[in-house]
Amino acid sequence: MKMADILSLKESVLVYLDRSGGLQKLAEDCKTFSDPQQVEAVYRFCISVNPSDVIELDPVLGDYVLHDPLRATALFQSVCFLAIKTLSLVEKIHTQSQVNVNLKFTHLPPFPEYTLDLSSFPRVYGPMRPVFMEGLVIAMTRVTKYTQGARFLCINDDCPCSTGFHHIRVHAPGATESATVRNDFSCMICSSQLKEDVKFRVLGDKQLVELIHVKALDVLTGHQQSSLQYQSVTLFLRDELCNSMRIGQLYRVLGIPAHVHQWPNITWSIEANRVQLWEPEHPQEVSASFQELLKATATSPWRFATVVAHYFGLDVAPPGLYNTLKLVLLLSLVLTRADAEDTFHNLDLLVVTTDTLILDRLMAYSLTLVCRGVRHQASREMFASLSRDEHGAGTANIHAGSALLATGGICMLGDLGCYRKDKLDAIQSVLESRTVSVFIPGKKYGEDADQQVSFPIQCSFWAFTDLSQRSGRAEYATLGTAEMGPVSTQLADDFGLVIQCRDIVGEQALLHAQAVHTLQQAVQSEEPVCPSCWKFSTQDYKELIAHAQSLQVELSRGAEKIIHGYYLASRRVRTQNQGIKMSVASVKLLISLAEAHCKLCLRTRVLEEDAVIAVLLCENSVTLKHGASALVIPPDTMFPHDLGDVDGLQERDVTLDKLHQDILHFIYAYAPGADTYITEE
Repeated sequence: MKMADILSLKESVLVYLDRSGGLQKLAEDCKTFSDPQQVEAVYRFCISVNPSDVIELDPVLGDYVLHDPLRATALFQSVCFLAIKTLSLVEKIHTQSQVNVNLKFTHLPPFPEYTLDLSSFPRVYGPMRPVFMEGLVIAMTRVTKYTQGARFLCINDDCPCSTGFHHIRVHAPGATESATVRNDFSCMICSSQLKEDVKFRVLGDKQLVELIHVKALDVLTGHQQSSLQYQSVTLFLRDELCNSMRIGQLYRVLGIPAHVHQWPNITWSIEANRVQLWEPEHPQEVSASFQELLKATATSPWRFATVVAHYFGLDVAPPGLYNTLKLVLLLSLVLTRADAEDTFHNLDLLVVTTDTLILDRLMAYSLTLVCRGVRHQASREMFASLSRDEHGAGTANIHAGSALLATGGICMLGDLGCYRKDKLDAIQSVLESRTVSVFIPGKKYGEDADQQVSFPIQCSFWAFTDLSQRSGRAEYATLGTAEMGPVSTQLADDFGLVIQCRDIVGEQALLHAQAVHTLQQAVQSEEPVCPSCWKFSTQDYKELIAHAQSLQVELSRGAEKIIHGYYLASRRVRTQNQGIKMSVASVKLLISLAEAHCKLCLRTRVLEEDAVIAVLLCENSVTLKHGASALVIPPDTMFPHDLGDVDGLQERDVTLDKLHQDILHFIYAYAPGADTYITEE
């Protein structure tokens, strides 16, 4: 390239820095190096670059920025050095090599050439140019140190390079530590050996992260077997980007591919340049079928959710089987999310049953309806595991287990009877604290001291227990406690909701209906599984759940009175008669259930009827664990009638209206001060 062309490019760089405010930021950054006692080999500056503005100013410079970032960095480095010397910003900078410029891209052009698909990209030699990628963090190391820059002096005292800052080595993308600092460099003037001046070495922070394609989560649901294998890619986070990513989260990363040479191996990796949280877009429009149902059930605040639960999971179970479980699964799917304030909401579910096969299939089917559902396998780690980093640092690499991979979604634990006692204790500890701690032995991973790292657990846990494992037969109590199989009462208490799948009266009929349903699916896979005027596909349910999750709801005064009054009354009754303390977490659970039912009904205001559903579910849950109270509620109260026609829906409304009055009477009788907001009539 001709000297005139280089000068023209440098002039364009100067104009861009002036227009974009880069020169002003450079002057402000130089103030941090004003301490005369602090003398370093290199001084690091971050320059924000908007590729669109650069291309508009100078297409040639824009081409370098997008396709040859190392050459573009050299041009910006030269201009920044001249600005620093001309304006006398940092007197300690003597040579251009001391200016370590990092270009931070604001974005990339929205074209396929600048997008890297982690499931299909070729790991071959290619241009080191910036690309966008999206993926899931499955592992990360602790923050360690690396050499940003170092000063070398010639051992020949007569050589001019024996003093000053003539030999400066700065880290480049894809370079290992040995490429920046080692003892076999030669002087460029006299060819003598160079020796590092250690007191001028500049250290920075480094963290390694493993990113994998988001479609890998489809394999973790365990619903569909796939022959595809997904391989992760290693990201290098440096300096201000360290600790900007969390295990289990989805991110959009702008980075530069690089080949790390560690003889005899070559590792393909990414030097991260920009990191931001990413959430895939999902359709949130309610299907026409559900819109018609919403109009048809507008006369009752309960009917829409009732029909939705009744016809849920028809690929697995016939309508009418385990309707309470289906409703609770839908409520958990709708509830599990992070709100605008980044507060995570979850609903942990424990099911007591003897029919583990259908229960397992229903839960597995439900996992496919949300963007993040992980089915834990006994062969995998549940929370986190450790390994040694393979990229030369030797530090501990923390790998995500099923619970961390399910961040923002559902982690299905399956049958708790298959877990050893130590695993059950670990589950109980996580349910209580919502965090998991990883112990890192310092001696094993090259650290001076042992360390313990904690990660928040932000997912809902689904599990079930098989009653027949312990006693050989199912023991049910209509108003008392239920047999929990191998699960202790303490562990059951830590689950937000406990329900019992049972139907004593029509058990044989339901088993017959399940058998007929399975046979129909086997021989008539294309035909509707049930003759009904309402037919909803799996995609309809996905869209319904996605839309319901996005709704913002508020508690009505009536719902708030019922929740508050029930909590006070129940705490008073159970403390006096059973010695059970109702924690404040019960209020949060009641509010969450009421809001979830309101969202499932596609409303934005929580009504008294939503609070009634929440009270019935909570009361049944506490009854299964600790026995009945003065508020006597039958175990089949949620779906007491056949819902195959309008008459069944009407009878259910009547039953729920009566239970609504029973709850109000219970509050009036036992809640302190209830007479101030509930009339006796």
